[in-house]
Amino acid sequence: MASVVRGVLRTIKEKGIGGFFKHLRDEGYTNCLLDGNLLQTKIHNIGATVVGVDKFGNKYYEKLDVQYGRHRWVEYAEKGRYNASQVPPEWHGWLHYITDHTGDELLMLKPRRYGVEHRENFSGEGEEYIYHSKGHALNPGQRDWTRYQSWQPVKS
Repeated sequence: MASVVRGVLRTIKEKGIGGFFKHLRDEGYTNCLLDGNLLQTKIHNIGATVVGVDKFGNKYYEKLDVQYGRHRWVEYAEKGRYNASQVPPEWHGWLHYITDHTGDELLMLKPRRYGVEHRENFSGEGEEYIYHSKGHALNPGQRDWTRYQSWQPVKS
């Protein structure tokens, strides 16, 4: 909490009180008052450095004055529905301390002939992406289970 207050005071000192409120409006703090998760992320972003933005619009932050292991995070571009598969592999390595190179640096180093373009995993999103087993009521090719005959042990 102290780091949040320090970040607010530093921003007010740098931009002035009017600039601070303009910054709050421009960064979307006023829009997130009803969403607790987004508000918590926005408050945590105060005083942090934007390290980069990926091709999906996700913003990556770093704040070095907090506990190691918790000083890198992502703010997803799509606020209503987000999951970890929205982070491309080059930024995943930076987020999880596999490398200190940011995603932009790794994109410059990565040869084009290797790898496939990253796509979000849509499992669990909409009927066309959900797998239903053959016996599931929502499977359009559902088996006819009326032909089922239970096993009867042979009496000897």
